[in-house]
Amino acid sequence: MTAVLEARGLKRDYLVPRGPFSSPKVVQAVKGVSFSVEKGKTLAIVGESGCGKSTLARILTLIDEPTAGELFIDGEPMRVARGVTAEMRRKVQIVFQNPYGSLNPRQRIGDVLTEPLLLNTDMGAAERRERALAMLVKVGLGPEHFNRYPHMFSGGQRQRIAIARALMLSPSLLVLDEPVSALDLSVQAQILNLLADLQDEFGLTYVFISHDLSVVRYIADKVMVMYYGEVVEYGTRDEVFAAPSHDYTKKLFASTPRADVDSIRARMAARA
Repeated sequence: MTAVLEARGLKRDYLVPRGPFSSPKVVQAVKGVSFSVEKGKTLAIVGESGCGKSTLARILTLIDEPTAGELFIDGEPMRVARGVTAEMRRKVQIVFQNPYGSLNPRQRIGDVLTEPLLLNTDMGAAERRERALAMLVKVGLGPEHFNRYPHMFSGGQRQRIAIARALMLSPSLLVLDEPVSALDLSVQAQILNLLADLQDEFGLTYVFISHDLSVVRYIADKVMVMYYGEVVEYGTRDEVFAAPSHDYTKKLFASTPRADVDSIRARMAARA
C-alpha cells in the first residue's frame, strides 16, 4: 500500500541557556526517528510524558522544523524552512487534547469550521457554509449548532467540532494528540467510534498519540513506543502487545492497571 506519511531520521534539538558565561546546553528531544504510515491506517505513538511524542507531533504537523531528517506526506517533501504553503497545510491537520482550549470562545461554530476554507481555498461563502453544515452532520451534530458558541456544548461535542474543523480541508493525514484523555469513559468510546467510522468513510490516515494503552489497543494498526526521544519498539499492534521485546515496553505495559476480575483479585492478594 502507499505510504501517506514517511519520516526518515527525524531529529529535534533545543538549546537551553545555562548562564551568561556558559554555552547553551543541547537537549535532544527527538533522536533520529524513522517510520511510515500507510493510507487508511493508524499509527499509535505511546510513551511517558517527556519522551518526545508531542515534539514529534509538532514536526509532523509542520509547526516545528526538524533539526535533521526528512518528512514526506503523499510522497512530497515537507520543508518548513521554506515556509508552509496552503497546499502543505491542506495535507495535514491536528486535533488537540483539550477541545475547549483549541476553540475560540468568541467564534461561532460556523465560523470555526469555515475559517480553514476561507484561509486556504478560493471557495465562496455559500459553498463554505454548505460544506460546514455537511461536516457537522458527519460528526454527529446538526445544522442547528452552526450559530452556537463553544461554551454551549459538552466536552464530547466540542471534540466532535474540533474533529470536524480538522477535516474541512480534506487532509491526507490527521494527527490526534491525546484526543480522548480529557473526556469521560463513555464519551471516549463515542469519539473513538466516530474516528473509526470517519476513517472508513474517507480513507483517513491517523497518527494517534496517547499514553492510554487500552485506547491504543482498540484503535491502532501499528504501535511505536518512544523513550527519551528514541523509538524502542515498533511493530503491528498484535506483535507489540503480545510479545514486547524492549524492557521499557514491558515495564510500560506492566504499570498499566487492568480492570478484569482476575487482575483486581491479584492486586488485592498482593496487598494482603
